[in-house]
Amino acid sequence: MGVVTALVRSAFLVNAVYADSSRAYGLTPQQGQLLCVLMPQPYGMSELGEMLGLAKSSLTGLVDRTAQRGLVRREPDPRDRRAVRVGLTKDGAEIAEEFYAETCRRVEALPSGLSTTERERLTALLSRVVLDNKVPEVFTDPDVSP
Repeated sequence: MGVVTALVRSAFLVNAVYADSSRAYGLTPQQGQLLCVLMPQPYGMSELGEMLGLAKSSLTGLVDRTAQRGLVRREPDPRDRRAVRVGLTKDGAEIAEEFYAETCRRVEALPSGLSTTERERLTALLSRVVLDNKVPEVFTDPDVSP
């Protein structure tokens, strides 16, 4: 298998795990991503759009639907009176923590057939690809406080 095929099929594999975890929590994969992104702190809508790669209208709809479920809230941006920030509610933070832990557990199991050395090499190589391509921090390392 070539690198393109391996990366694309790996992305499908991780996306399937993400979708399955989301379903287990009654979320869409996009809502799960939004909750994970908001775990460390609230963000402005433009920041969220950039991080999630969503157009303004798509992001507004996602935030609206997630807010209707009581998982996120809009709050005034202390730096700009015209802007709002999106943050987790208490319920949203609880679900985000559980969803995050479960998704990490499921993804961690994917390379279970690799030795410790192989896992370390895979981690190093994928980390380099992510860093070289400046991928936004849409999902943080479970070993690092979110």
